[in-house]
Amino acid sequence: MDIALIIIGFLLTLVGIIGSFIPVLPGPPVSWVGLLLLHLTNAVPMNKTFLIVTAIIALLVTVLDYIIPAAGTKKFGGSKAGMWGSIIGLLVAIFFPILGPFGIIIWPFVGALVGELSQNKDQKRAWKAAFGSFIGFLTGTFLKFLIAIIYCGLFIWKTVEIAGEIFQFS
Repeated sequence: MDIALIIIGFLLTLVGIIGSFIPVLPGPPVSWVGLLLLHLTNAVPMNKTFLIVTAIIALLVTVLDYIIPAAGTKKFGGSKAGMWGSIIGLLVAIFFPILGPFGIIIWPFVGALVGELSQNKDQKRAWKAAFGSFIGFLTGTFLKFLIAIIYCGLFIWKTVEIAGEIFQFS
């Protein structure tokens, strides 16, 4: 049973890395489930503190991924209309994946642009705010990817550490 948990857990950490780039999969939480499965084996003692801290980090990064594009819009001179446009664009990308995986990049950008243009006719400012949304998206994606990679590394490290106990053939 331990070997099955390790295999499934490792696959989940890999799916979590892929999920950092695909909006349908919440990358860090999926990677965290892989860590949880590893701790459910008989060879790895349950470390509740480790699991709670890593779960909080995974959830925090996932929430930040939805907030950062709007913050990027504001940082680059966007108004509240641009921030709301970015958030609405992100929701459109999630619930209506019309443009596939590119929608998660395009819709917040378009939402920020439309929001800015509706508030202010200054096209230069609107484009700058939309670019801020794009930078925010890249930042959020990088954070998710980084956490998923770290969780995969922790999984591999711990698995190598306990390999002698798991793979005994006597």
